[in-house]
Amino acid sequence: MKIVMLGAPGAGKGTQAKKIAEEYGVPHISTGDIFRANIKNNTPLGQQAKIYMDKGELVPDELVVSLIMDRFDEPDCEKGYVLDGYPRTIPQAKALDKALEDNGEKLDYAIDVDVPDEVIIDRMSGRRACLNCGATYHIVNNPPKTESVCDACGNELVQRDDDKEETVKNRLDVYHDQTEPLKQYYADAGVLYTVDGTKEMEEVFKSICSIVE
Repeated sequence: MKIVMLGAPGAGKGTQAKKIAEEYGVPHISTGDIFRANIKNNTPLGQQAKIYMDKGELVPDELVVSLIMDRFDEPDCEKGYVLDGYPRTIPQAKALDKALEDNGEKLDYAIDVDVPDEVIIDRMSGRRACLNCGATYHIVNNPPKTESVCDACGNELVQRDDDKEETVKNRLDVYHDQTEPLKQYYADAGVLYTVDGTKEMEEVFKSICSIVE
């Protein structure tokens, strides 16, 4: 069960990836976690990645794939994994496919959590966060009892810069330009499955389970 999660920022693919990992007893792998673990443990690959990150540069695709393949070799990946946040571009997908092929492996599913832009903009621009205790709310779907006040600790709620409408629109533009073409790439490979991400979280998860099973 080797799964890649696809979807625009705010589509909920990270949440679904965690649920799949829990349900099927496979690791949820994000590139950020891999970078942090390798840098913390001062591995040779981590040392190389840190050089780029310290300069504020992107880690080259070849090095990212090496880090990912190294993670796949760990015992907890024996039954598979859910890869979240990578690949983001066609060249990255090709590099990952080649590395898997060299290992005699291939991806089984590319699951796209499909949500229209306007729904994502509503979802993300409506989010509010408490910087004190970390609680999150949504002005429509999950409002606090008192407007702009955290239920848990009473601190003021704020809209993070990442959730501001202009920022969300910019992130969606980047997604459509660089990442969305992956849908056709994986469709051509015969592994693309699409679920309706506008439904309730549990319904989306059931749809994914029916694909995987």
